[in-house]
Amino acid sequence: MRQTNSSPLPLSRIDPARYSALLADKVEDFRRAFAGVDLPAVQVFASQPLGYRLRAEFRMWHTGERLDYAMFDPADPRRAVPVEDFPPAADSIRSLMPKLRARLQTEENLRRRIFQVEFLATLKGETLVSLIYHRRLDAEWEAAAQAIAADFGVQVVGRSRGQKIVIGRDWLEEEIEVDGLQLRTRQVEGCFTQPNGEVNRAMLGWARAQATEQGGDLLELYCGNGNFTVALAPLFRKMLATELSKTSVAAARWGLEANGVGNVALARMASNEISAALARERVFRRLQEQDIDLDTYRFSTLFVDPPRAGLDTPTLELARGFDNILYISCNPVTLRENVGELASSHRIDAAALFDQFPYTDHLESGLLLKRCAQAMYVT
Repeated sequence: MRQTNSSPLPLSRIDPARYSALLADKVEDFRRAFAGVDLPAVQVFASQPLGYRLRAEFRMWHTGERLDYAMFDPADPRRAVPVEDFPPAADSIRSLMPKLRARLQTEENLRRRIFQVEFLATLKGETLVSLIYHRRLDAEWEAAAQAIAADFGVQVVGRSRGQKIVIGRDWLEEEIEVDGLQLRTRQVEGCFTQPNGEVNRAMLGWARAQATEQGGDLLELYCGNGNFTVALAPLFRKMLATELSKTSVAAARWGLEANGVGNVALARMASNEISAALARERVFRRLQEQDIDLDTYRFSTLFVDPPRAGLDTPTLELARGFDNILYISCNPVTLRENVGELASSHRIDAAALFDQFPYTDHLESGLLLKRCAQAMYVT
C-alpha cells in the first residue's frame, strides 16, 4: 500500500453506528469490481470504529490571534473546517492535540507562520510531532520545541523550506505481536507507514498464513521500511527484498538487525530494475557490491505491495514466472487490471479485504495467486 497517509474524511461521516454498513458497501463494491472473476470466499478484516489512526495531518488555520487545527471539506476544498477533536485518531494523538494547540496558541515563536502539524504514533505508545512552517526556524523556536518535547514526552521535528530540525529523533520504534512473534520496525518521519495499526496486524497475519506452506525463497518488491519483510522472512529459506527509497532501506536494515533476521538480502532497486536483473538483461553494480548472487535463489513466491498504479509491464512479466504471487493492493481498479493481465497463468487462491481507512472509499485488499493452466475468468 503506497497511497498518501491522509485521505479526505468528512467528519460528519464518522459514526460508529454506521460503520458496519459502510464497510459492507465497500465489500460489495469490491465484489462488483471483480465480477466475472472466479473469486474465492473473501475474508474481511474490519477496523476499530474509533481510535484507529496512528497518523493524522492538519492544516493550522489562523484567524486573527486564534489558531485551529483544520481539515477541508472534499465537497468544497477551499473551505476550512476547524477541528476541535478527531475521534479516528489513536488516544495518544487525540489527547495530545488540545495540549499542543494551546502551547502553539500562546507562544508567538511557535505560532508565527505555522502551516501544518503532523502526528505519528505507534501501538507501542511513542509519538512524534512535525511542525511545518512558512518561515526559517531559529534558536528561539528550537528552545520552545525542546520544551514541548520534554513537557509532552514526544519527539519533535520542525520543518521549513530547506530546513529540518530534529528534537530527539525523527523516527519511532513500533513493536507488534503477530503469531507469537514480537516484530520491531522503525517508522521514519515523512516516510510511508501503515496508518491503522490493528489492521496492519491483521494484514501481516493474513500474509503469513498464505506464505506458510510455500517453501523455497521469496522475492519482495516495494518493501518500504520492512513491515512485511520481518514478518515473512522466517517462513522462507532465503529472501531478497527491494526498495528504492534510501530512507526506507535504512529503516528496513534496522528492522532486520533488530529482529535478528539473517536470511534476507536487501537491495535498493526499483521493481523494473530487479526485473531486468532477474531476466539477465542488465548487470547491476548495487547487487555485486552487496554480494547478492541471483543464481543462488530458488524463488517460489513473489510478494508485492505496489503504489496505486499497480504493477508495470516489466513487473507483470516477472510475476508470470512465479508459482505464487502474494499481492497487497490499495487500489481495487489497478488490482483488477493486473489480475486480468495474469489470468492466462494464475488463478486466485485466497482473497482478503482490510479496512485501513474507515468512513472513506479506500479499501486495502490481498490476493494469493497460484500458477495454473486454467484462465481465471468464468466462462
